[in-house]
Amino acid sequence: MTKLPYLNGYPATLIVQICTLLEKGQLGVWLERKYPARHDIQTDKALYQYVLDIKQRHLKNASAVAKVQFDNRQHPVKGTLGTNTFVARVQGNKLKNKNEIRIATLFRDAPEGFLRMIVVHELAHLKEKDHNKAFYQLCRHMEPDYHQLEFDMRVWLTWREHGQPAPIEPLPE
Repeated sequence: MTKLPYLNGYPATLIVQICTLLEKGQLGVWLERKYPARHDIQTDKALYQYVLDIKQRHLKNASAVAKVQFDNRQHPVKGTLGTNTFVARVQGNKLKNKNEIRIATLFRDAPEGFLRMIVVHELAHLKEKDHNKAFYQLCRHMEPDYHQLEFDMRVWLTWREHGQPAPIEPLPE
């Protein structure tokens, strides 16, 4: 059986199903059927607006986000798909706080649901710093299919890691 590191902790029956699809060359077909098109958020400016729209819809009272960008230093092999950093600086007699969100560049080519799942995850850190029950409840509040999207994203990462091209249609011209 193929090693599937992104799926550690999931039930063995699911892992066997994914492994079987991968070995038969059907995993890409399954992903393409479920997520047929990629999104059009390709710039840091568009990503910033996308994040602010989700934040405004679900976390109006959370602290502001100063910067959002795609980051090619974030990589799933190293365990990071996105980060939320909080920087506090003293300027004169005032304390200035800034939140920055960085999303792995590979999500430029991902289905929109996977990008939304990562954004929701990072936005949830504005309210809850730890990955606890309240954190995941907040994620599900912002994205009811959060856990399914996380699983499917892990399957997509597995697909990419095994040398298969990502099953995404190109944007229409």
